[in-house]
Amino acid sequence: MKKKAIPKFKTEAEERAFWETHDSADYVDWSRAAPVSMPNLKPSVKTISLRLPEAMLYNLKMLANKRDVPYQSLLKMYLAERIQKELDGHS
Repeated sequence: MKKKAIPKFKTEAEERAFWETHDSADYVDWSRAAPVSMPNLKPSVKTISLRLPEAMLYNLKMLANKRDVPYQSLLKMYLAERIQKELDGHS
């Protein structure tokens, strides 16, 4: 089956709107796609506000200091570990 030609877009917003309403399988032969590695791609992040008891924050900072990492990074590591355990079905 012949694929449709991908239109030329003037802006990224125009392209985004197009792909929100069109199926890429009509335009791209995905059976010929090759795996791509993007080692430098950083995940999207969202800033949140989180209220913690002062004692918990103090302890977190102490633990982070022992590991020589920022406390926010340690908190993300702890959250990631716990989330993975939950997803794997372990409590």
